Amino acid sequence: MADRGEIARRVFATCRLVGIETVAVYSDVDTDAPHVNEADYAVHLEGSTPATTYLEQHALIAAAKRSGANAVHPGNGVLAEDPDFAAAVTDAGMIWVGPPAATLRTLHRKTETKKLVAEAKVPVLPTFTDPATVPGFPVLIKPDAGVGGTGMRVVRDAATLAEAVASARREVDGDVFCEPYVPNVRHIEVPILADAMGAVVPFGERECSVQRRYQKIVEETPSPAVDVALREDLCRAAIVAVRALGFVGAGAVEFLLDSDGDFWFLELTPTLQTDHAVTECTSGYDLVRLQLLVAEGGSLPMPGPPPIRGHAIEVRICAEDPAYAWLPSAGTLHRFAVPDVAGSFRPLPQPGLRLDSGVADGSVTGPHHDPMLAKLVAWAPSRQEAARMLASALARAQLHGVVTNRDLLVRTLRHHSFRAGDIDTGFLDRHPEVFAPLLSSVDAVRLSCLASALAGAADRRASAPVLSTLPSGWRNVPSGSQTAVYDGPTGPVEVGYRMNRHGELAGWWVRSVDPEELDLAGLGQAPVDEHPPIMVVSASRDRVVLDVQGIRLAVLVHRVGDVSYVDSPEGSVTLREISRFPLPAPEAAESSLIAPLPGAVRRVLVVPGQRVRAGELLLTLEAMKLEHPVHAPSAGVVASLPVHPGAEVDTGELLAVLDPE
Repeated sequence: MADRGEIARRVFATCRLVGIETVAVYSDVDTDAPHVNEADYAVHLEGSTPATTYLEQHALIAAAKRSGANAVHPGNGVLAEDPDFAAAVTDAGMIWVGPPAATLRTLHRKTETKKLVAEAKVPVLPTFTDPATVPGFPVLIKPDAGVGGTGMRVVRDAATLAEAVASARREVDGDVFCEPYVPNVRHIEVPILADAMGAVVPFGERECSVQRRYQKIVEETPSPAVDVALREDLCRAAIVAVRALGFVGAGAVEFLLDSDGDFWFLELTPTLQTDHAVTECTSGYDLVRLQLLVAEGGSLPMPGPPPIRGHAIEVRICAEDPAYAWLPSAGTLHRFAVPDVAGSFRPLPQPGLRLDSGVADGSVTGPHHDPMLAKLVAWAPSRQEAARMLASALARAQLHGVVTNRDLLVRTLRHHSFRAGDIDTGFLDRHPEVFAPLLSSVDAVRLSCLASALAGAADRRASAPVLSTLPSGWRNVPSGSQTAVYDGPTGPVEVGYRMNRHGELAGWWVRSVDPEELDLAGLGQAPVDEHPPIMVVSASRDRVVLDVQGIRLAVLVHRVGDVSYVDSPEGSVTLREISRFPLPAPEAAESSLIAPLPGAVRRVLVVPGQRVRAGELLLTLEAMKLEHPVHAPSAGVVASLPVHPGAEVDTGELLAVLDPE
């Protein structure tokens, strides 16, 4: 298996079912990864970056030979679309689980692919390889070779076209082309399987319109915009495109669909795509099994498209922060738990939840790989039931240790426009309200702070070496409230509470704290306006039950060091307890630009002594397969530039010093 994470586990699950032994490869940072533990054999690839491990073709071929493997499954990443790797596998005498190398060479050039498909009378948008020939605007710049949305950008006027094309070429290090930008369109794809005997079977369609950075985060089948007649037209066009390109294997024919029902071919993706799980749910077929069958030279067992059973929706849970330009989040995943999951990595026998993940409790997410942690799929008789089931499970999931896009996914699934099927590729741009955290009300945050403080007190009492049975905060003589200060989602907050002699909550309060007051001098006195009475039904180190005006509320608290992960029906919040005696930290210069996440410096566009404008791009960081720009916050002069292209940096590391004018 020449890939890692979730897709490796998915392929291994079917291999176990059909009696095929499996071999995993792993880098230095993936020694204890779940996909390694689930394989029959595992071969170490020395190094930690993708370029030296999972993308190093010679090392992968050598690992396959050393283990005695007779076939290579490339997963669904870059290598799955690489014609050179496909040829190297077959030249080494092994079976390549994918389309032939010759087909991949054609697909590798999107302009050539579009030309062949257009000749087969499939609708295609015009292509302009010379920017000077663009007849009108807006246009979309796309890489001629590449995956994942890298290098794509919309240009709305001729004045910015030349620079946008040059920038895109630098980003992808290759050729780009332009095509008309069609706003308010849906991204629809038709998953297909084709065997060497000429049979091509489409599996309905998938709606993939909810995207960020031209990458999907919500997928479903069937599409709410596609009726029976349109589905037949799309599937017919997909079959024509597949045969025109000589495609064999598993893939997806991607289209743009406008509100009038017109559609245009985008590309043929020659992999078992990330969203194949929704198709497995509604078709009942194990697509990995069929993919392996075709690779062995077998014929597809079904005569035509299988009927669609119910509705399935999938979300991609990613370690990233949507509120901060989708900034990836690296660190230890202390807890990853989704309730009511019915199965993983296989078609479900009946409607329910399916979780395909590449991580487990204790997994470490780093800067070198895609930020996707898992795919959660809901399969139900109707679209409304699937959306409701999926949103509920996500909201109740415990995702601790890294920032995720969970709240955005829940708000999207519950949004009235999504429920009505009113979605397209601009959905997130039109609905900024979905970026708000679920735990947004002041009262909910206050209750979470109180629950964290009570759980902390219970933990300390339970671990106390003496007098552990005394109520928390007990004194011979009544004194001030017990307090704790947390760094919460909106800044530092102080929570205080008083307990009576029976161990019952006598009063409580929460107030925001000015960061300059964090020396805690003078804090600990209850404000005059205490919050309404609350009864503590029970309080342990990991679960607090509160009675709020006659309504019981269970709050789960997971403490890791000085951090509390608090989950309740209101939402989730992470609270870091601030020490009363913090150690002094070195202060960075006011004009310092520091790394917001660990990664590799990809491009440096300035030199020391250079004058820059406010907002000018200084350098870029590459992390989790995405490029992140670092811009000048104001006009000034680059005083120091301690990094260079290729340098590995950690969060908080100095990137540049800019002396403002």
